[in-house]
Amino acid sequence: MTVDVTETISQTVHPAFQLVRQHHVEALDILVSEYKHRVTGAVHYHLATNHDENVFLVAFRTQPMDSKGEAHILEHTALCGSEKFPVRDPFFLMIRRSLNTFMNAFTAADWTAYPFATQNQKDFQNLLEVYLDAAFAANLNPLDFAQEGIRIELENGEPVYKGVVFNEMKGAMSSPSDQLYHQLAHHLFPETTYHYNSGGDPKDIPDLTYQELVDFYKSHYHPSNAVFMTFGNQSAYDLQEQFQSLALAKFEQGETLYSKPERRLAAPVTVTESYAVDAEDLKDKTYHVLSWLLPEASDIKLRLGMRLVEGVLLENSASPLRHYLETCGYAQSTGPFMGVDDSNFEMTFFCAIQGSNPEHAATFKEGVFKVLQEVASKPVDSDTVNAILHQIELHQREINGDGMPYGLSLILNGLSSAIHHSDPVHVWDVDSAIEQVKEELKDPMWLSQLIQQHLIDNPHRVQMTLVPDASKSAKDAEAEKARLAEIGAQLTEAQKAEIIAQTEALKVRQDTTDDLNLLPKVGLEDVPAELQIVQGQLREIICNRIDTPLNLYHAGTNGIYYQQVLVRIPDEIVKSPYFNLLSILMGEVGAGEYDYLELQQLQTAVSGGLGMGASLRSKVDDKNRISAWLTLTTKSLVNNFDAIRLLKIAFEQLRFDEKDRIIELLQQRKTRWQSRVSGAGHSYAMQAASRNHSALALRDYHNTGLGALNWLSELVSKIEQDDAAFDALMDELKLIHSMLLQAPKQFLLVCEEPQSDRLIEEIQTVWDKLAIEPHEAALTQVPVENNNADEAWLIQANVQFCAAAYPAVEVSHPDAAPLMVLAAYLRNGFLHSAIREKGGAYGGGASYDGNACSFRFYSYRDPRLAETFKDFDASVDWLLNAEQLPHQLEEAILGLIASMDKPGSPAGEAITACYALLHARTPAFRTKLRERLLAVTLDDLKRVADVYLRQQTPVKSVVAPVAKREVLQELGFQIKQVN
Repeated sequence: MTVDVTETISQTVHPAFQLVRQHHVEALDILVSEYKHRVTGAVHYHLATNHDENVFLVAFRTQPMDSKGEAHILEHTALCGSEKFPVRDPFFLMIRRSLNTFMNAFTAADWTAYPFATQNQKDFQNLLEVYLDAAFAANLNPLDFAQEGIRIELENGEPVYKGVVFNEMKGAMSSPSDQLYHQLAHHLFPETTYHYNSGGDPKDIPDLTYQELVDFYKSHYHPSNAVFMTFGNQSAYDLQEQFQSLALAKFEQGETLYSKPERRLAAPVTVTESYAVDAEDLKDKTYHVLSWLLPEASDIKLRLGMRLVEGVLLENSASPLRHYLETCGYAQSTGPFMGVDDSNFEMTFFCAIQGSNPEHAATFKEGVFKVLQEVASKPVDSDTVNAILHQIELHQREINGDGMPYGLSLILNGLSSAIHHSDPVHVWDVDSAIEQVKEELKDPMWLSQLIQQHLIDNPHRVQMTLVPDASKSAKDAEAEKARLAEIGAQLTEAQKAEIIAQTEALKVRQDTTDDLNLLPKVGLEDVPAELQIVQGQLREIICNRIDTPLNLYHAGTNGIYYQQVLVRIPDEIVKSPYFNLLSILMGEVGAGEYDYLELQQLQTAVSGGLGMGASLRSKVDDKNRISAWLTLTTKSLVNNFDAIRLLKIAFEQLRFDEKDRIIELLQQRKTRWQSRVSGAGHSYAMQAASRNHSALALRDYHNTGLGALNWLSELVSKIEQDDAAFDALMDELKLIHSMLLQAPKQFLLVCEEPQSDRLIEEIQTVWDKLAIEPHEAALTQVPVENNNADEAWLIQANVQFCAAAYPAVEVSHPDAAPLMVLAAYLRNGFLHSAIREKGGAYGGGASYDGNACSFRFYSYRDPRLAETFKDFDASVDWLLNAEQLPHQLEEAILGLIASMDKPGSPAGEAITACYALLHARTPAFRTKLRERLLAVTLDDLKRVADVYLRQQTPVKSVVAPVAKREVLQELGFQIKQVN
């Protein structure tokens, strides 16, 4: 329903704003109110709900017309001090002085957003003041631009580039998928802002000047060009009072930016581009992509229609286009971009493969168009359409919030529409659009015609072949070196003196202590007294004549139920590298009477998918033992019980006879894993450094680390060529499967209370009898190398990821709490400044890991090596020898408590509570840990730093570019390389 606004309710609207309309989204039970600021035209969408977690976001339309990175560097620099808060780093300082559940800033292709979330009202007010002042009254100090963006310094008299964003984008652009996207966008968008890299291309970032940054701020960061979005239980009036008094009152009407349609291509474009690969063997490393530019995303009927087209073509492995791409025989996996992207002003459609070779470009295009023409030639099956509509309804109804706050995910879903001056309500409330689409679907050829019009007959199409280039990294490095050499040759003595003076001025600024009294804060007195833990009920069902626990949690799930089977994993299976492969297969290969194509279609029609994974934790009191549970998961709408039956069939009757499909799945796993390595380099470095600190750490290193990727690559090659090797692998997986069928089980059900009895009855009926075949064989023991050497793993990257790890205690030990606080304390007080601000890395810090039972230092997208390890050591010296201030301890503890108290989705909190119990993290245990954290003193920190760090020798690890091999050898690292 849409409410027409009349003057009778004007007294409830802030006088600086006018209420445009209100709309209740029934599926989400949220009242959306749209307001417009009377003077500047700033838009405010308020999503009113009874959630305690309140969310704020302000976003600006940012449309860079080059790849110098001004939008991205401005996002960083705006958070480095403002008119009301003239401290050097209010953003990171407020992270420490807050109970926030989310704080960040994002640069997208054509918008920049500043969001935060918190459950604490005082905290919300504090953060709102800081965010509004940063957005609308940023200081933009030239030295902060130099630190965050780009600068030249002299090292041994020679110029070098430095800057946080410069190194961040060097790291980001070493990823093949990022190189693929930006090179594709360059051709797909000939003229508009999307032609450029809004994050900044490392080749172009050095061209950005400080004045250009200031000019971009003035032209883009104005309320007339802003969208405010809020979610929660605060009143829109109170929020607007703050917007007005803290920011908007001082502005007049300014310029509002509008997106413009792209110039259409008269004929399709075919191009070949290259990406950097540091490997000798370039076989099976090519990407093939087809991409189309579609009409504006504001056409909600077409937007939903193209989402249905995506579903028909690509939803699962039985969908015709995905099936073709997965089984074409000349590629190892589908590509990283698939289907509709409706986040820009105009929509795009992609289909891609990876792990191919250049000569298959024509075959790829012919194969894709053959499928499209086949599908477009006849009506789409109505069952398929209904299954896709079922997925859309599930997605619409689901209350998430386990990765980022629920309110923020809703806001971000609607933000693109608001930025582009279209209607975000259509995104939040798809019911009316679904009704429009259902009218169109009465024409059985409607979707077929969309495929014909927007894909087959659309001339604005780019086919790109992205080929690997083994010399590209070296050429790029040489080009940068040559550019710097040319700068160096032309530098006058006066210019050198100016660079030295700026370097010194920046160092002085970085070393200057901020007046923290200028910033608001919350303190330990604002921390809630108790940890809120969801309570469930223990029921029982019969499974194979055995009373089996069923953990029941009632939660507001908006008409969805979540059902899981929890299987205690035997120790020998946990340590087997083959175990992980089984989870790749379940739900993806056939089961029982269904082949994999039929099973894929069934999943889409009746469930939110079938999943298999593992929940692994170190035992709370014994680091040499692992608490391990297999998790079988599904979810569905409460009027559909078929998902429960399907989950059992997929697990119990898992088929191992679909050889081609199994090899295909393992190839996909390998290829996708290889393409994602550079984004998680710090995780792999920490994993390698702490590998011997607990049984779980060693298991994870050998089963999910970079060595496991090499093992998988070799295994895939072997089973492709050798039938006996494939049969041996199947025997191993069948044995693991049989052992898991016999292992002790529990069940988990999360749903709304009225549905629980009927759902339990169905689970009981379905799982009453489980087919189990006894086994006698033993699992294959895979020999593992085990040493404590410092390791360096070479990957395709342009920057380093460094880690150093010290053995520590189990999470139940009294020293675990001080070690947790110590990590935050060293990050806040020393490492952030040393590694990020001065060292130029994108990030760095320390953490205590209760599963690895390890204390770990790390850096992320780091231009340095040896110097970073010195900074790790120097942080301990700083703690033990420098003067420490009381607020630093409070800030470290606050951050940990905020993280511990962070809410999840209703279903997510219930699932988390259940898993915690399974792993002996009882409410009493979690409450005790929280009490210990709140009681940590500075003396505790100094004691554990001395005992666990100063008196021990760390193991070091680096994930680094191939070009760093010799340097790392000189530093004493054992060199390994990702194949």
